[in-house]
Amino acid sequence: MLKIWVVAPTCLPLVLRRCHTCASERFRANGKFRVNANHKLIDAWLLVLCTGCGETAKLTVLERMNVRSVRPELLDRMHANDPGLAAELLQDPVVRRRNRIALDWGDAWRLDTGGSDHPDGDVIDVSVRFAARIPVRPVRLIAEGCGLSRAEVERLIVAGKIVSAARLSGKLSGDFTFMLKR
Repeated sequence: MLKIWVVAPTCLPLVLRRCHTCASERFRANGKFRVNANHKLIDAWLLVLCTGCGETAKLTVLERMNVRSVRPELLDRMHANDPGLAAELLQDPVVRRRNRIALDWGDAWRLDTGGSDHPDGDVIDVSVRFAARIPVRPVRLIAEGCGLSRAEVERLIVAGKIVSAARLSGKLSGDFTFMLKR
C-alpha cells in the first residue's frame, strides 16, 4: 500500500548571517520589501530583523536594474510586501549566493502523513514529497512518520528492513520513496 507524506513549510526559515551590531547570526524575515527607484534604475531589498537586537538588514533582490526589465507583477508583489514572494526569494540560490546567506529550517516545517501516524502492515511503500526545498534528514522523517526513535530507524536500515533508491544518510531536499518491511 502506497502512502504519501508531505514535508511542508509552516513559516519562513531563519536567515543565517552575522549581525553587524550584536554579532548574532540569526535573522527573521517578515516578508517586508524596500524598493528604491532612481530615474530609470531600480533597487529592491528583502528586509530581515536580527533575532538578538532587532536591527534591520537588507538582502539584495534587484540591484541597479532598468525599470522596464522588471516584470510588473514582481514589482506589485514587492510593493504589497507579499510573504509568498519572500519565501520564493529566500529559496532562490542566486539571491542566497549574492547575499552570502544560508537558511535554518529548524522549526519551520512539518510532516503531514495523511492520517495515521503509525503505519501498520507487513510492507509499506511511502512516497515523501517536498512542498519546498527543505533540507531534512530522511532518518528523522521516517522516525517521525512511523513513531520510531532515530536509533531504531538506523537499525532497520542496517538490517535491510528500510530500503530506498535514495541515500538515506545525510540530508535530502527532493522527493524520494522508501519501503518499510516489518
